[in-house]
Amino acid sequence: MPNPLTPTNRTRLAPSPTGALHLGNARTILVTWALARQRGWRIVLRIEDLDGPRVKPGAIEETIETLAWLGMDWDEGPIVQSHGLAPYREAMCRLASAGLAYPSELTRTEIEAAASAPQEGVHETAFPASLRPPAASLGPRAFDREDMNWRLVVPAGAVEVEDEVMGRVRLDPSTSVGDFVIWTKRGQPSYQLAVVVDDARQGVTHVVRGNDLIDSAGRQVVLYRALGLSPMPGYAHLPLVRGSDGKRLAKRHGDTRVSAYRSAGVSSERIVGLVAGWSGMERRPIAAREFAGALDLRRIPRADVIFGPEDDAWLRNRC
Repeated sequence: MPNPLTPTNRTRLAPSPTGALHLGNARTILVTWALARQRGWRIVLRIEDLDGPRVKPGAIEETIETLAWLGMDWDEGPIVQSHGLAPYREAMCRLASAGLAYPSELTRTEIEAAASAPQEGVHETAFPASLRPPAASLGPRAFDREDMNWRLVVPAGAVEVEDEVMGRVRLDPSTSVGDFVIWTKRGQPSYQLAVVVDDARQGVTHVVRGNDLIDSAGRQVVLYRALGLSPMPGYAHLPLVRGSDGKRLAKRHGDTRVSAYRSAGVSSERIVGLVAGWSGMERRPIAAREFAGALDLRRIPRADVIFGPEDDAWLRNRC
């Protein structure tokens, strides 16, 4: 799985078809696209559909159509992750043969029983070091069981990530998550492994996403090192869009799907204009190309965005 030998800067638009694109997703993808067009990066459209049970029928087609309606384009893709698992299997063979991955049949209940109680708002229980197999049983092995969870041997110590929005961030996956799952018993790679493999083989040099994924950056740095891949991409983690209750934008906040607003007669320029207002610019109807020309990442507020009734009213041109 060699790293592509190319000097071209690339980023990726990577929607997950587990539901329709909502305003929070659209904001992140629009900013990613705008930065790429502004800075001359090539854009890869990648559909991350490995969360099989949650993928909605027709969501891939609807997502692609919605991105185009908003005024975005791309240079490569769409590339659908589930259409080829061979690169992920190859990565697993490399990690297992290097003694950096091991199969684990422990259940979530067993892990939680061995761990201290998770903090409020944390949805992943850290894998305690005490549950890692004894050192004598770790070592080179064959990746010969795709129907089991496999975990990465996470080295002790923190890693540092230089983030264009958040600055220098210090992360320690060995204590925050421990030996995390990189292959699932569904016979598919985990999100973390799939993202690293795809970013490396697709030549992605810049990753722009929500700041809820900053912890993932630490895990992905560890995976890049374990697989011997370079260079690692640069990061920019954007503040999230939240509802008026302070929680991440979701169904509980009403129908914030871009397709729903489109069906209600809201123009794409008005959606982009809302994102512009969230990005330190004047809130007014604006085309995606104009947004890309005017965006300044330094002016994006560092606090999370709150989507409230006044935003919905502005989109519907009621104020």
